Amino acid sequence: MNKKMFIPLAVLVLVGNACRTTTATPASPPTTVPMVTPASGSTSGNILYQDNLLDSNSGWVHRQTASSNMDYVGGGYHINITTTDLMAVSIAQHSFQSDVSIEVDAAKTAGPDDNYIGVICRYQDVDNFYFFAISSDGYAGIAMFKAHAMSILSGSSFESSSAVNQGAATNHIRADCIGKALTLYVNGTQVSSITDSTFGSGGDVGLLARANGTSGVDILFSNLVVSKP
Repeated sequence: MNKKMFIPLAVLVLVGNACRTTTATPASPPTTVPMVTPASGSTSGNILYQDNLLDSNSGWVHRQTASSNMDYVGGGYHINITTTDLMAVSIAQHSFQSDVSIEVDAAKTAGPDDNYIGVICRYQDVDNFYFFAISSDGYAGIAMFKAHAMSILSGSSFESSSAVNQGAATNHIRADCIGKALTLYVNGTQVSSITDSTFGSGGDVGLLARANGTSGVDILFSNLVVSKP
């Protein structure tokens, strides 16, 4: 994929406690890369929301559509995209009025390395939110979805980063949304930082995966922590 721009594509947002449906079982998570635990130094006093994503009743959507599957399978929460040119988003359905730091472990279990994997902050609605993403071929950046149009905020393109574990690997993603400052960390290394005031305060958090020109993107999320910076 050309990392210099986002190709227009559909965005499927699934939220809430939808009725469970039967889904195909995604591939098993990679066994050669150990899972990483949240490392922001959060204590019980500043954790706003925490979910290891193992309990199928913890509130994330269960859904199978013609284009994507989302469910708790194989030790975490999967987003599996079965078509091309689609970003699938799952929202926590919590309202955070303060600044937040979001951390999650994300493992690519199947599909192409040309993908996007990330987290969302200040989600207002399907058309308006920030997202922090990496790709399994080693790119990272901060972007925005505003009025149903995507734009990269961290530069003219997503930048290559040696901090990203490529291929079928686990990455620890951390996104800080503090006032106008938006910062992305991957495996403990800061890879991008920008300022933007489009979505000034409040909003939900979420998880995302994107398929570009090849379908089959399958991402396993675990160990989600949202804390007050």
